[in-house]
Amino acid sequence: MLVQSTSIESIPINTNYSKAKRILDVTFTILIAPFVLFVGGIVAICIKLNSPGPIFYRQKRIGQDGIEFEMLKFRSMYINNDSNVHREKIIKYMNGEKLNEDGNDAMAYKHLHDPRITSVGRFIRKTSIDELPQFWNVLCGQMSLVGPRPPLPYEVECYSPHDCLRLTGKPGLTGPWQVYGRSRVTFHNMVNMDITYLKEQSLWYDLKLVMLTIPVMIFGRGGA
Repeated sequence: MLVQSTSIESIPINTNYSKAKRILDVTFTILIAPFVLFVGGIVAICIKLNSPGPIFYRQKRIGQDGIEFEMLKFRSMYINNDSNVHREKIIKYMNGEKLNEDGNDAMAYKHLHDPRITSVGRFIRKTSIDELPQFWNVLCGQMSLVGPRPPLPYEVECYSPHDCLRLTGKPGLTGPWQVYGRSRVTFHNMVNMDITYLKEQSLWYDLKLVMLTIPVMIFGRGGA
């Protein structure tokens, strides 16, 4: 699937940077594979013991240049839940509305206390462990270690031409939003952070963001 709204002005991506970034993606993924497989095995057992349903959750996302792909995650929700709940929250977020009114600015744009999420799911989402299967998407070339998070198709349907610029680059496991913003920033600010990152095109900055992601995962900052 190709999203037609993305056929607009885009951010030029340097070819040498793209090649170096791909080498980094594959090398890092291979090196970290033993850790991912070990942790993934433990998580898989916990998911099966915690609630009925599959271990993995497959979801259609929009990648570079508006091309749709299937993104993998560890399942963190009960099966057969209402997806309209998330759609409504996304619309509110894109309109600049807070999703959490309990006074905690660090989680202002995160849907808390979602009854659809399992007890194991809450932990793996808070620590971003649910994203580990996406290393497979990285190996397949659908995603990168660093880049904008891939949006859902119905999110992109609401994008302005400016918002579509964040689809110029390959989506990533982490990025400036995950490190510096996450649940603390508005949709508008997130888009601007992604566009600024795509214009930077620095492999050293990519490495910095990968390293800074580790404490974010350990301490679960901005996750829920």
